[in-house]
Amino acid sequence: MNKGQLVDQVAEKATVTKKQADAVITTAIETIMATVSAGEKVTLVGFGSFESRDRKAREGRNPKTGEKMEIPATKVPAFSAGKLFKEMVAPKD
Repeated sequence: MNKGQLVDQVAEKATVTKKQADAVITTAIETIMATVSAGEKVTLVGFGSFESRDRKAREGRNPKTGEKMEIPATKVPAFSAGKLFKEMVAPKD
């Protein structure tokens, strides 16, 4: 599913226009990204949590030459699925 398909589904289920659904989805995504980039955690109960994590510096290799190189430390976005989401994906029989 891409963003356009998500907008269509949300518009249909919430009985709003596609333009309204797109505005809400876009604003929600932008807000999550801004909050996480500011170092805060976003938790949507049942769905999951978005946060930034520190990735340590490490040694890597240049794929073309095989030469060793240092990959610097950085921050990366991370998502952890909530219990309800996990159960929907992999239901327990």
